[in-house]
Amino acid sequence: MKNYFLLILFSVIFCLISCNKAEENDRFELLTTPLWQSDSLLVNGLEAGGQGQILEKFNGTAKFNRDATGYFGQYTGSWRFADDRNQIIITTDSLPIPLTTLIRELTSTSLKITTAYPDQTNPSETMNIRMTFVAK
Repeated sequence: MKNYFLLILFSVIFCLISCNKAEENDRFELLTTPLWQSDSLLVNGLEAGGQGQILEKFNGTAKFNRDATGYFGQYTGSWRFADDRNQIIITTDSLPIPLTTLIRELTSTSLKITTAYPDQTNPSETMNIRMTFVAK
């Protein structure tokens, strides 16, 4: 009876460890598998992805490649996970500093990220940005 208890205990521990590893890999797969289409691009709660607006160049499609490169609307560059895969950091020569985003939602059909980014016209203030994407 004691051997069965140990077998069950080790099985449960193995499942917990395996599930945790699968979850980490799933986040990578969820991000890199689809082509993402911008759905809403907001700054301080207002739409900002239209022509002439601050997030205009993020409008369109985004692709996070498996080799950590990608394109994000009209920007090209690299990306990486941070903070135990709860953040995505996007680096591009087109932005003065990397864009560090917090993943609010990541599923096979939805990507929602938020960030605070310095306002280029008023450096003492930050813009609260929320970008949502749907799988294409």
